[in-house]
Amino acid sequence: MTPLSHLLYERARRLVPGGTQLLSKRPEMFLPEGWPTYYRKARGVEVVDVDGRRYVDVSIMGVGACVLGYGDPDVDAAVHEAVDRGVMCTLNAPEEIELAELLCDLHPWAGMVRYTRSGGEAMAVAVRIARAHTGRDTVAFCGYHGWSDWYLAANLADERALDGHLMPGLDPAGVPRALRNTSLPFFYNRLDQLEAIVATHGRDLAAIVMEPRRGEAPEPGFLEGVRALADETGTVLIFDEITTGFRMTTGGAHLLLGVEPDMAVFAKAMANGYAMAAVVGRESVMTAAQSTFISSTNWTERIGPAAALAAIRKHRRERVADHIAHAGDKVREGWRRAAHHAGVPLRTKGLPCLPEFHIDLPGGRVLATLFVKRMLERGYLAFFQFKPSWAHRDEHLDRYLVDVGEVFEELAEAARKGDAQERLSGPPARDGFFRLTEGRQEEPR
Repeated sequence: MTPLSHLLYERARRLVPGGTQLLSKRPEMFLPEGWPTYYRKARGVEVVDVDGRRYVDVSIMGVGACVLGYGDPDVDAAVHEAVDRGVMCTLNAPEEIELAELLCDLHPWAGMVRYTRSGGEAMAVAVRIARAHTGRDTVAFCGYHGWSDWYLAANLADERALDGHLMPGLDPAGVPRALRNTSLPFFYNRLDQLEAIVATHGRDLAAIVMEPRRGEAPEPGFLEGVRALADETGTVLIFDEITTGFRMTTGGAHLLLGVEPDMAVFAKAMANGYAMAAVVGRESVMTAAQSTFISSTNWTERIGPAAALAAIRKHRRERVADHIAHAGDKVREGWRRAAHHAGVPLRTKGLPCLPEFHIDLPGGRVLATLFVKRMLERGYLAFFQFKPSWAHRDEHLDRYLVDVGEVFEELAEAARKGDAQERLSGPPARDGFFRLTEGRQEEPR
């Protein structure tokens, strides 16, 4: 009998362009024709899908949003109280002020805060404020920063300009051609590339947008050099902390790196999965928000700030960042040991709080998909990425790593025999942006 999860996805593909609301939740990214796709309940690290099957999530934990684990009781209690008191009103929720004070306390360089309810929105707001503050148009950036026109405009000049920035294949269809050359990419740790952008576009440069750190560590002087270029040109430095925030420490990762931005953008982990995002910035820059129009009804609801206050306070009280670094290190070392024992060439990278692995063999994509399939059969949502949470305990990870060892042994055997595709008995996982059409998957344009 066809699983309910698969029937639901077929319905979704007829009703939702792309099948899901978030690219990173497409089942084709994990195990085409086999990933459970829909859940009934999630608590801690345990997920029950719509077919009643139970899994331990040792993959991306709500795409990195649930840093405390699913359904954290302290955060949920704060949300229930907010619901009981009314989530929307003609008047404003006082939690907005309390959260702003907490965010500025965590980031002493900042003085003002604006809220949205998603990371993409918050990035658009930050860039708008930077342009309003400077009266300039051009943005230099590195890394992935969402779906907005300001970002995808980079691919108007070169359709593959964004391919080296985490997610290849992003199509700028629907982005006005007039935005061509308003967003210019540079690579992390390539200060020379940013210097070249500044040399040509410095007088029109509104913002430099980047994650303070993601995978590789900043080379000595790189972040300091970025800060200096921003100061020399009167450009707003924006740190995108949507993924890195509240993972390395309570607050932004930049707090550990010794360089302060003019604005920092938070979402995901700051409210443990509840819709909440914030732009935190220097008062001198943030006041420019009053010279443009930035406003939305749902940015004033009560649940987001209430959830964020509870999540941030618990994060700081329980030293959550230390715990997730321990969990990430434990899993990364477990991957390495299992791969060495099985004879699987494996490359690991990423921060301890965001580790991932890659199989350095021909057909590595097929082998990685086979890994997902075999781990799913053993009761895990597993992937080549792991986003650890407060809810991941050693007992979860010890059992997981035993199964990883067994699966890596099979991957080594499949590589030797060349029959990984036959064992997979289905298409391998996809990577990057691609379009879903009737009955088939198209390659990125």
